[in-house]
Amino acid sequence: MSAPLTERSARIVAVRKLTRRSGRDAAGAFLAEGRPAVSEALRRPDVVREVYATEAAAAAHGDLLGPASVPVRLVTERAAASLSETVTPQGLLAVCALPDVPVSRLTDDPPALGVALAEVADPGNAGTVLRTADACGAGAVVFGAGSADPFGGKVVRAGAGSHFHVDVVRTAALDELLPAVRAAGATVLAADGAGEAALPEVVERLAGPVLWLFGNEARGVPAELAAMADARVRIPMRGRAESLNLAAAAAICLYATQQAR
Repeated sequence: MSAPLTERSARIVAVRKLTRRSGRDAAGAFLAEGRPAVSEALRRPDVVREVYATEAAAAAHGDLLGPASVPVRLVTERAAASLSETVTPQGLLAVCALPDVPVSRLTDDPPALGVALAEVADPGNAGTVLRTADACGAGAVVFGAGSADPFGGKVVRAGAGSHFHVDVVRTAALDELLPAVRAAGATVLAADGAGEAALPEVVERLAGPVLWLFGNEARGVPAELAAMADARVRIPMRGRAESLNLAAAAAICLYATQQAR
């Protein structure tokens, strides 16, 4: 077996460009790091292109990499660290094709459950919401303009493989999407701590196609977008907490939707 690639190897230098959005766009590819994401990527031979692993990671994940139908290349620890966007690199990464999911997929045939993120900037929150949406049966997650890049390293890692289960739309114009989705027969609900409707009051609306709209961690859903929703929905709270974390609020709304069905 050839010697592990170093951080100066031409192939590693090229792959390192995928840690930047411009590099991802230019190459039409992104990086999935860690066993959960790489494992799910390898279930999609149409998506994953190649895998990079340190010797330690290759030994630890032999059950995963042994049957792999794509090239598995050994890299040094420093090379793996140079490709990682985390504090504690796992030494296991896959290069995957960047999907091109058009917004029309939602407007032509809205999924039973969809999620739209409006200016959600924190990558960890964005990835966690995507993962939760997947767990609750969502068919699509739309990242509106101004939100974190869904294929950035921290979002992909927080997604833990869910990027390979749902349609992910990047940089959508939500002011155009929301009216189109409503016209197609879906109910649009904006999560809003000051919403006029409490979550239990909209249970009947959750039975049909629903698109949940979640907003920025600090500012919430922009007023102009919330005005386009069928209802602004709040989560009743009996305690004294001022508000819920975005990811927690999304989990409650999405689980309630799952239960309503």
